[in-house]
Amino acid sequence: MTRVKRGNVARKRRKKILKLARGFRGSHSILFRTAKQQVLKALKYSYIGRKQRKRTYRSLWIVRINAAIRPYGITYSEFIQKLKRRKIALNRKMLSQLAILDNNVFKMIINSCELNGEV
Repeated sequence: MTRVKRGNVARKRRKKILKLARGFRGSHSILFRTAKQQVLKALKYSYIGRKQRKRTYRSLWIVRINAAIRPYGITYSEFIQKLKRRKIALNRKMLSQLAILDNNVFKMIINSCELNGEV
């Protein structure tokens, strides 16, 4: 069997992993084997986190819309139903931004929903 010298390839692979592990605590950023395990775990969590971020923001927007609508005596589900009936195509992010930043426009949207004969 001939001898295979993997110096360049192996060093590049290790350096790539250790570069990804920068900032980890203790030996997780120094020793290759533990760094490799932690990098794999971190990449897995970041993949999951990208999916969870979308869920958490949507639920935050729903909570904000619900809190802004309750003083007018409407529930969140009723409000969304009325928006769909009136064909007002605003997503939840925009509705929550309007509820926080531009309350007058948000009141106009609520009034336009209620003018349809439903209260």
